[in-house]
Amino acid sequence: MQLPRIIRVKQNFPDRRLKDVAASVQAELKASPFASRIKPGGRVAIGVGSRGITNIATIAKAAVDFWKSAGCQPFIFPAMGSHGAATAEGQADVLAHYGIHEATMGCPVISQLEVVSLGKDANGIEAFLDKEAYNADGVLLIGRVKWHTDFAGKIESGLFKMMAIGLGKFAGAQRYHTYAYTKGLENVIRSVGRQVLASGKILGGLAILEDAYHNTAQVTAVPVDNMETQEEELLELTKSWMARVPFDLDILVIDEIGKNISGAGMDTKVANRGVNGEYNPWPGPKFQRIYLRDLSSLSYGNAVGLGMADVIHDRLLTKVNWTPTSINSLTASSPSATKTPLHYGSDLTCLEKFWPTVGKLDPADVTLGWIKNTLELSPLALSENLLPQIKQRPDLEILGDPETIELDAAGNFLTTLFEAHDLAHSH
Repeated sequence: MQLPRIIRVKQNFPDRRLKDVAASVQAELKASPFASRIKPGGRVAIGVGSRGITNIATIAKAAVDFWKSAGCQPFIFPAMGSHGAATAEGQADVLAHYGIHEATMGCPVISQLEVVSLGKDANGIEAFLDKEAYNADGVLLIGRVKWHTDFAGKIESGLFKMMAIGLGKFAGAQRYHTYAYTKGLENVIRSVGRQVLASGKILGGLAILEDAYHNTAQVTAVPVDNMETQEEELLELTKSWMARVPFDLDILVIDEIGKNISGAGMDTKVANRGVNGEYNPWPGPKFQRIYLRDLSSLSYGNAVGLGMADVIHDRLLTKVNWTPTSINSLTASSPSATKTPLHYGSDLTCLEKFWPTVGKLDPADVTLGWIKNTLELSPLALSENLLPQIKQRPDLEILGDPETIELDAAGNFLTTLFEAHDLAHSH
């Protein structure tokens, strides 16, 4: 088959990045009531999750420095449910890969899986808290507020979800997801979160908001007495900044998935897929087929999300570590997200097989888009037949003439999506 020529396009989003992230964190924490709740010399547990949050090491270090300047003894602990293959060593390893370890933070990083029961919430669900955090004088949560990959609500991913699922380790994460299957995840997140707050152990949260380029755009100290309402407001704000693929497409090509990119491997609201295999369940651009080319090295073999694609390259399958992948998938009650799609040994074969399945007899009419991953949506490549629509969009900038996708002898792309000149344009 003849692959279409592609046009490289830059999406121009508002750039909301903070000029000095560490200073912004310090200013927010100093203006908050958090330190007044801890006596000098008190131990403060700082909970950090497993997501690939921009500047997370800088933000965590600034929080550590704040507590030290307040005369306290901070330590960091992983607040990530079952991630890191649900082992203490694996969770410490996830943080270390983000640059969060004792040498860089200047404080202990304590990873262990023992939990303390905080009693039952209004739904009858037992809440748990990391034992080391429970034994500290207070807990500060550091988390990004954003849309969740599995559901839509007024509270999705953020500080409440971290309290409900992250703080409870494997014991909690498994239990909460099981209840969520029948009661709904937002309901469980709110009720377990309230139970955790009622323990009096939480000092507050530092909410991180990212712009469409995934720059750190806002850090907000969120006190416990207003956490639920404030998180709803922050979620609404960050949703309004969301980056998307600009058009409906017949085929969306994605270079990579990974846990560092999204909890579901790919951001379901960008790829418009449900973790149980639903096609186009969310508002926004719709895609008939998804072709997935690879697994991010920063996902460390966890390939959760591959089941949402229609076809994948063989190279991705060879990189899957089924232990963390299956633990994650089963803990989240979403086994469909790890089903193995059809797979072939070359890019050309993967596209050739799926080209005729989108309801168009003439291959020249098939529309194609190509992104690096669901986090990085600029620059992207679009098939030449979309040129009239591209020209109508003032937020889209064409980065050169239409070009042929070059293939090697085996039928794999020699053309890469991200060239050096693209990266220079992308921010």
